[in-house]
Amino acid sequence: MFKIVNAQKLNDDVFRLDVEAPFVAKKAKAGQFIIIRIDEQGERVPFTIADTDPEAGTVSVIIQKVGQTTMLLSQLKTGDYIEDFVGPLGVATDFGDAKNVCVVGGGVGNAIAYPSAKALHAMGAKVDVIAGFRSKDIVILEDEYKDICDNLYITTDDGSYGDKGFVTDKLQELIDAGNDYDLVIAIGPVVMMKFVSKVTEPYNIKTLVSLNPIMIDGTGMCGGCRVTVGGETKFACVDGPDFDGHQVDYDELMRRNAMYAEFEAHDRENCRLMKMGGVENA
Repeated sequence: MFKIVNAQKLNDDVFRLDVEAPFVAKKAKAGQFIIIRIDEQGERVPFTIADTDPEAGTVSVIIQKVGQTTMLLSQLKTGDYIEDFVGPLGVATDFGDAKNVCVVGGGVGNAIAYPSAKALHAMGAKVDVIAGFRSKDIVILEDEYKDICDNLYITTDDGSYGDKGFVTDKLQELIDAGNDYDLVIAIGPVVMMKFVSKVTEPYNIKTLVSLNPIMIDGTGMCGGCRVTVGGETKFACVDGPDFDGHQVDYDELMRRNAMYAEFEAHDRENCRLMKMGGVENA
């Protein structure tokens, strides 16, 4: 069992859990993930590690409420326990010898992008961060980003905070202004990563994207997380989650990720009714 030492609501749909997992905290690196199971009957769900504190022995995950499991996780409190917290899994991000980097995050993807920006800053690289959100009320990690980057640019779709527009608009603006990036890291919705990669491709800027398709066992045995990269089948849990953004078949990935959208919507409605006391067993 793994103890939750801090449960924090970040906005209406996103929350943070700091979990006591000292062995994971000592070994985890930027880009890796863990798999959580709430209880013996629970499903296995992967979450990218948002931060670690090896001295305190804690690992942080930032989660968006999507399906039943994430809804149930959002109801856990400080002091509660999780059945399984397995990791670190996946291949740590390979930054190479990057010196001038732009980290681009979209929505809750900023939680996944944060450890990469933090690691690059610690390596001495110049780090620009573009953090995109739909609106001001869902902005997360602003203060945390300010501590570990050279420049932070926040964009909102509706213009309620920061620059109005998409992260791709800001990235193009920065490239046009003469920023000679040797690496761009894009993490967020698949469609966002697709178009960030389209912006960087004409300039031959190395671009890494983090893929989180449907995962089950986290060992590559089930094949559920297969993605097509450069015309070859890869497994995100053991070959990734980071891949060359210019080689990913994003359209195939979006189709596969949409397979369970109807079930996720059903689970969200069930959890809403349970919270309201409308049903006893959904």
